[in-house]
Amino acid sequence: MIDALARALQEGFVPGPAEKPPGLDRLLALIDGYLGALAHSSTSGHAFLLLWSGAVTDTQLAPTFRERDSAFRDDIAADVAAGIAEGMVRDTVRPESVAVAVIAQLRGIGMQRLLDVDAVDVERLRTEVTEQWRRALSAGSR
Repeated sequence: MIDALARALQEGFVPGPAEKPPGLDRLLALIDGYLGALAHSSTSGHAFLLLWSGAVTDTQLAPTFRERDSAFRDDIAADVAAGIAEGMVRDTVRPESVAVAVIAQLRGIGMQRLLDVDAVDVERLRTEVTEQWRRALSAGSR
């Protein structure tokens, strides 16, 4: 039941990126969309982040959220790898490392927003964080 709940909360959280081909544009759409979803402060988004953070100490939650995080990292790493293959992403980046860093940033922003909604302007961060990753990954920026 926990697995089904985690999947239901995560599916559709960020609409749109799945319609794009793998690569840098899809990754940037995911980042923008994730932050946009956080800006709407949905109950399901809150529930996912709370369960995710609880999985650190709850042995029943941990396997499900490890699997969900692994799939999320794999998706992001695949976008980075596709971006490298098409020449849009620098060939010196490690897709798996980028995936860990992107998720850490997105989830960290989400957790900060849960703690203090007024202190975290997600709409402003949306543009800044998406552009930060574009600059960090783009083949033209070394």
